[in-house]
Amino acid sequence: MSNTRASQTTTNEVLHGEDLGHGNSPAAWTCVFVMMLGAIVSCIGFAIANSIVFWAGIVVIAAGLVVGWAMKKAGYGVGGSKLKNQH
Repeated sequence: MSNTRASQTTTNEVLHGEDLGHGNSPAAWTCVFVMMLGAIVSCIGFAIANSIVFWAGIVVIAAGLVVGWAMKKAGYGVGGSKLKNQH
């Protein structure tokens, strides 16, 4: 039997009141849009059994990550210098 009680809290407890920052920024939305476009292209390539179209979609997905990262570095990420509604 353990001597610990269920009501004890630890230092790793999640605080439900803190803002998680879900990435509502132009950089995040652009990244997601480009990656979704790449996923659609890749799925079409898979469905028609065309490996060139499939891998082109994978390249577009990777490009979406790079575009999102570049936009974040340029100040269009959450709390970025180019956004008007900074917290």
